Amino acid sequence: MEVGGVFTIFLGLCLSCLLILIAWKRRNKGGKLPPGPTPLPFVGNLWQVRIDATFQSLMKLQKKYGSVFTVYLGPRPVVVLCGHEAVKEALVDQADDFSGRGEMPTLERNFQGHGLALSNGERWKTLRRFSLTVLRNFGMGKRSIEERIQEEAGYLLEELRKTKGAPIEPTFYLSRTVSNVISSVVFGSRFDYEDKQFLSLLRMINESFIEMSIPYAQLYDMYSGVLQYFPGRHNRLYYLIEDLKEFTASRVKINKASFDPQNPRDFIDSFLIKMHQDKSDPHSEFNLKNLVLTTLNLFFAGTETVSSTLRYGFLLLMKYPEVEAKIYEEINQVIGPHRIPSVDDRVKMPYTDAVIHEIQRLTDIVPLGVPHNVIRDTHFRGYFLPKGTDVYPMIGSVLKDPKYFRYPDSFYPEHFLDEQGRFKKNEAFVVFSSGKRICVGEALARMELFLYFTSILQNFSLRSLVPPADIDITPRISGFGNIPPIYELCFVPR
Repeated sequence: MEVGGVFTIFLGLCLSCLLILIAWKRRNKGGKLPPGPTPLPFVGNLWQVRIDATFQSLMKLQKKYGSVFTVYLGPRPVVVLCGHEAVKEALVDQADDFSGRGEMPTLERNFQGHGLALSNGERWKTLRRFSLTVLRNFGMGKRSIEERIQEEAGYLLEELRKTKGAPIEPTFYLSRTVSNVISSVVFGSRFDYEDKQFLSLLRMINESFIEMSIPYAQLYDMYSGVLQYFPGRHNRLYYLIEDLKEFTASRVKINKASFDPQNPRDFIDSFLIKMHQDKSDPHSEFNLKNLVLTTLNLFFAGTETVSSTLRYGFLLLMKYPEVEAKIYEEINQVIGPHRIPSVDDRVKMPYTDAVIHEIQRLTDIVPLGVPHNVIRDTHFRGYFLPKGTDVYPMIGSVLKDPKYFRYPDSFYPEHFLDEQGRFKKNEAFVVFSSGKRICVGEALARMELFLYFTSILQNFSLRSLVPPADIDITPRISGFGNIPPIYELCFVPR
């Protein structure tokens, strides 16, 4: 390469660095962010925060900088909160200040600030309030949420009996049954387990969660301003979400064609009623875009998180067969071999409840937490966070806080039991996050996990294809989400 060309490239790099430094100074003007590792122009703290081990890297930095520190993910500063006290002070004690949704560039191209999960301000408040109301109403309608779960558990048990104890890979057995529960709420009906469109949707949801968690996604979040203009794997996630949006829009279209405002059948109908009521308000958040994207938020989250937890849970129970045996003993004592489990049984089954909590704690489906954002200039622990500062509440660091969990890295159901064997709440159990942005589906997920675990273990014992000591529970992928390893097991009829 000629000297002139080299000089031009060098000059361009210097100019880029200068512009980035100016942008950093402007962004932090008037602010006093917590200390952290010194960033490099453009690169930020990429040397300290490995994109293939983001959570582990941030936990390592905690040891040096404390429970509140700042890292630069590329050119973007992010305040990281570690441990129960720091996360609680922000999300609960200063809930309003930290109630914004932080940047998620991997999804922003699809959602553009609409829908429940990624919206902010009045839009988010309106959609959240409405979603909570509808989920409650459909839980108390003609068929309760509990009855829907019990029905789906019955269909799952039938499918498992058909395997006759042969080895299966459980991913889509579990995602089909869990997804049908939320489908009955948002779409008004369940899918047949062999429905090809349904299976395609579940694969897209599963692949989307994987794509959100791979190292490339972390890299894209850091440099989306540049990478969005180039081909690459980030486009795969974009098209997967677009296909899911297209399906949701088609279901909205079907509902509109047979819509009866006097007889709402599901979440979509309830939203259409609000759209009709607010049709004269040009600023209403009840519009088609928010309907499609909020429905997709509920469908996606209601499918993937619970089914992943169940997959992890069965793996843990095979690794610790003595725990499975104690659960079965409690099922026999409280429910018996034939009666269908009910939610009311949970208070009489402290050991089973403790095991489910410990499975959720240890598997930690979203270890980094979903990013937050301060909606106004905020004073926090002696620092000053300017409006718009992104915050990572490290949910995984709370769930493994040694001040609250005696053996943070071990499977130990006694974390949730007192000396008399009664269930014991733990304030650091925040798998659904906390504060203003706590998951709207928390009650539904808790109900599903209890009813599925008890229904399955009442009817089947779990048999691993390898000795318990050889079972590896390490996530297959660990990024935004912890993706369970792929494994096979046998559901052996009792």
